[in-house]
Amino acid sequence: MSWFRNLIRVSATRASSSSSSSSSSAKPRISDPFSYSLLSCFSTETRPAQYSGLRPTKPGEKPRVVVLGSGWAGCRLMKGLDTKLYDVVCVSPRNHMVFTPLLASTCVGTLEFRSVAEPIGRIQPAISREPGSYFFLSNCIGLDTDKHLVQCETATDGPDTLEPWKFEIAYDKLVIALGAEPTTFGIQGVVEHAVFLREVYHAQEIRRKLLLNLMLSDVPGVSEDEKSRLLHCVVVGGGPTGVEFSGELSDFIQKDVRQRYSHVKDYIHVTLIEANEILSSFDDRLRHYATKQLTKSGVRLVRGIVKDVKDKTIVLNDGTEVPYGLLVWSTGVGPSSFVNSLQIPKAPGGRIGVDEWLRVPSVQDVFSIGDCSGFLESTGKSVLPALAQVAEREGKYLANLLNKIGEAGGGHANSAKEYVYKEPFVYKHLGSMATVGRYKALVDLRQSKEAKGLSLAGFVSWFIWRSAYLTRVISWRNRFYVAINWLTTLVFGRDISRI
Repeated sequence: MSWFRNLIRVSATRASSSSSSSSSSAKPRISDPFSYSLLSCFSTETRPAQYSGLRPTKPGEKPRVVVLGSGWAGCRLMKGLDTKLYDVVCVSPRNHMVFTPLLASTCVGTLEFRSVAEPIGRIQPAISREPGSYFFLSNCIGLDTDKHLVQCETATDGPDTLEPWKFEIAYDKLVIALGAEPTTFGIQGVVEHAVFLREVYHAQEIRRKLLLNLMLSDVPGVSEDEKSRLLHCVVVGGGPTGVEFSGELSDFIQKDVRQRYSHVKDYIHVTLIEANEILSSFDDRLRHYATKQLTKSGVRLVRGIVKDVKDKTIVLNDGTEVPYGLLVWSTGVGPSSFVNSLQIPKAPGGRIGVDEWLRVPSVQDVFSIGDCSGFLESTGKSVLPALAQVAEREGKYLANLLNKIGEAGGGHANSAKEYVYKEPFVYKHLGSMATVGRYKALVDLRQSKEAKGLSLAGFVSWFIWRSAYLTRVISWRNRFYVAINWLTTLVFGRDISRI
């Protein structure tokens, strides 16, 4: 970012020179119009150059909403914000939203990666064209709620690329939607040897490693034991993500590997490890159906707890060592290190504590939504599950709330103290769905685990599952991609190119 740093310094020097040479109080003349427009948005007057950034908004300017994160909650919020009332600034280390329910399908070539990624600029076009709205490819590294400032650092591709640039953003309203991180329970070796399944690059890594192991196992001279290890895919975690990935993987093995890798088809197998019951939030009948279908598809179900992860094996609580070639870790999520570092009241589980209107009650003009937030115990509400539909519903609610605050004249910092908050956020569960492979899926429409309701399993559920997610994909562009990918896979099989 040296060009950016030099541009700020040169522009500031020009402005200073023009000011000192003029005896009047007129605005300094700057020959470069781009430099002047940049200075009007980025202030370096009172802070060191390495911490320059977006200055506070002035009376008469649109208030600024800063959104930390580009997940389900943050993107739904940005989509619903009225950009006639607010400027929108998004800070995130990725410039797209991931449609996570279909991410497992990209690992084996059922869908292509771009089918599940939607650029932020398409979700909220104002970020691409409005002068006061921006997207910054950065991480939030600090928060000063007294001064209404967010400290950020640019995201890079590693230490050997660009030097990270630090800057600050002044906000009128701040929405923390940073999501959560995979939980490892402190087990040694998980981060070093396992692959998570939360981002597109995770799916790309799984696909590359799976295809690499298939090709390596076909090389002459590889022992029988090494072939079995390379082609043993272990999934830890029996939630919807783990079950859906296991189902997709078993379909890939049955329909594609057996045809295109016939020399090693008898060596490849899948093991799903879960400490308790798989799909614990689903109806008992659906859980038994899922167990039966996965077993029929060749997935080996093991009940156990992982104690240690080594380079080529994992160790269970009973001492059993399980060799693997690919290890996918899907045991749930927890608060990120940044969320843990925030000195604000926390909800059970370490999430950011919010009230009934999704405000962080201990500070002004700060809200939190998605997997990183939860209701404080004082509200009398339980912490909502870390689900996409919860995050999306919170984002939609908060967008409407902020629009109402803006219409009432409370958009600027510290100007909504007199605003009367009326309707609190209420979550109504719409049900859960999961595919188990072989054109079979589960649909559980109960309001809660104890409630009664409709539950379906089989081909009809699979059709409902696909139809529902096709309509929930964010844009018509991606719906077209998904539909074409499904049709192509049905007719020609999955793409097994290792790119």
